[in-house]
Amino acid sequence: MDRDTAFRAFVDAHQRPLTRLAYLLTGEVHLAEDLLQSVFVRMIGRWSRLRHVGNLDAYARKMMVNQYISWRRRRSSDEVPSAEPPDRAYVSDDSTVLRIVLRQALMRLTPKQRAVLVLRFYEDRTEREVADLLGCSVGTVKSQAHHALARLRTLAPELGPRLPVLDDPAHSEGARR
Repeated sequence: MDRDTAFRAFVDAHQRPLTRLAYLLTGEVHLAEDLLQSVFVRMIGRWSRLRHVGNLDAYARKMMVNQYISWRRRRSSDEVPSAEPPDRAYVSDDSTVLRIVLRQALMRLTPKQRAVLVLRFYEDRTEREVADLLGCSVGTVKSQAHHALARLRTLAPELGPRLPVLDDPAHSEGARR
């Protein structure tokens, strides 16, 4: 199989889940598309070496998270703070409202905290898998998740009952594997 055919096969097999991850990280469709495209461009340039990597999906995810964090660092100096969202006088169990509230709160986390929550709870990865993807220790993943969830509870108290409790055995490493 030639380089272009092999790369196309990889893109066809992994584009949808990688697009979803990019969107969850960036929170914007167009930024997600840009992020995914930049990862694919970097991968095709290295494809002759990468196609021998054991788990290309994990490699692509790690590239994506690293690229996202790098973008956020560069963009943070260009961002202009905006006014706080209006007080929420209306609290509803409506899932659409809760998704919006969650998105707004997630956007206020640090890039690494957001990446940890997305990988750990949305993609349902183990702490070890998240640590491997982010290139950090399991302790860092636990700490980032703890601080991120505490920040979410502060930013959006209405989400509190729906957020995972890290002391819950259902979310511990041993109970998952």
